Amino acid sequence: MRIFPYALNKDTYSIDYDYLREKGYNGVIFDIDNTLVEHNEPATEKAVVFFKRLHALGFKTAVVSNNKEPRVKAFAEAVKCYYVFKADKPSSRGYYEAMEKMGTGKDDTFSVGDQLITDIWGANNTGIKSIMVRRIARHEEIQIHFKRIPESIIVFIYKLTHRRISVKELL
Repeated sequence: MRIFPYALNKDTYSIDYDYLREKGYNGVIFDIDNTLVEHNEPATEKAVVFFKRLHALGFKTAVVSNNKEPRVKAFAEAVKCYYVFKADKPSSRGYYEAMEKMGTGKDDTFSVGDQLITDIWGANNTGIKSIMVRRIARHEEIQIHFKRIPESIIVFIYKLTHRRISVKELL
């Protein structure tokens, strides 16, 4: 069980995807809420353009969410990616299902998310590299807010015990 992310990045959109593609990564799994858009918001123009760029680079993409199908499917259709809903993160099931849909494996897939206890732990349980990003907005469901308390302590410990490592050094 590995709770720490492989790397931290300020946000999803500023990760060096060109570099990761050059390093042999073919698949990217994203969380949706507060990773790509604000909680419960539809796909923005920024997200649509971002996914077009990833696809032009040759990435296969998927969103894996604990949310219900209508929310996840609508977002995935807007950005033209695969999706898994009710993924039960941090379970590995959704990550494996996404990799199967994308035709990728553990060695050429990485995951991006804003929540340590679901997104990062789930990716790590699956054996894929995880990148934790800062949440986009503070507005979120109450149960997520309560998970942020132990999460902030764990991230604080991570920052104290790990030197700052860029995505390029780690993946």
